[in-house]
Amino acid sequence: MTIKISVLDQSPIRSGSNASEALNETIDLARLSDKLGFHRFWVSEHHASAALAGCSPEVLLGRLGAETESIRIGSGGIMLPHYSPYKVAENFKVLETLYPGRIDLGIGRAPGTDPFTSAAIRYGSTTGPQHFPNMVCDLQSLLNDDDPITRGMERARAYPKTENPPALWMLGSSEDSALLAGTNGLPYNFAYFINPNIRKDIFEIYRDQFQPGPNLNKPQTCLTLFSITASSEDEAQYLAKSRDLWYVKLLQGNPGPFPTPEEAESYTYSPGERELIMQNQDKRAVGTPQQVSKKLKRMAEDFNADEIMLVSITHDPKARRRSYELIANEWELYSTAA
Repeated sequence: MTIKISVLDQSPIRSGSNASEALNETIDLARLSDKLGFHRFWVSEHHASAALAGCSPEVLLGRLGAETESIRIGSGGIMLPHYSPYKVAENFKVLETLYPGRIDLGIGRAPGTDPFTSAAIRYGSTTGPQHFPNMVCDLQSLLNDDDPITRGMERARAYPKTENPPALWMLGSSEDSALLAGTNGLPYNFAYFINPNIRKDIFEIYRDQFQPGPNLNKPQTCLTLFSITASSEDEAQYLAKSRDLWYVKLLQGNPGPFPTPEEAESYTYSPGERELIMQNQDKRAVGTPQQVSKKLKRMAEDFNADEIMLVSITHDPKARRRSYELIANEWELYSTAA
């Protein structure tokens, strides 16, 4: 089995903690992921959030590159409609210059925040999600030192020059993103942890539409899902209670800091909230190293994914680190045996 596993970290702010500790925990986790042999370590973009501290992936990646040695680092992702493709190309060309051959530029269309903050980020610009397909093409051209397609930008070139461009990835949680990734010849990462109700042939839709691009000759896929690994199934399920409550509050529009398992156990869930949690039980990988490895292998086969990326969030940062240690060690054994 040659399926690689990677890490997506959202810099969660724990109940009783703060953003500074959250970002430093991300740095510690990146070091560990590098040491454990994970393929990639990506960080996310969220704005005006009391729950997630990572609002500037490109800034955080500048630090993570210096703290790691060989793991690929990247954005999961840059919310492109907020920004000029030219400036994004510059930012990631600087990162590629600092850490050559290790930079991934994952881009998405979602705002990563509320409408008011989204408007504040764009500062009056009317260039929004409706222009996303065009922005993707321009960004791809700028990374490759080619002519952008937007009128008036044909002669634009982003610096510094790099021997090879950062790897551009399309992120998504719908069929639209699969089609866009395929027609632009981009690798595709599907956020199953955001939309676990997607049809299992989502990557086949992408492959059917795939046209070789300037940097990719054949389709490349990655499935991102929520996972917690612990020494026992009971411990893993107990740790996962924190995310259950956080997810319920997220849907209510007020997630707040990441709660403790004790806070989750003392929360009075409505019947609808309990039903929502039960519906998602089978759409994540939570359990012992053997159970999680088996689930990941089945998910990779069901979706025909080339790579698996894990989002593991616990209130206790030691438990989060231990989760990645356990699955990394088990996956290596599981892969060798297979």
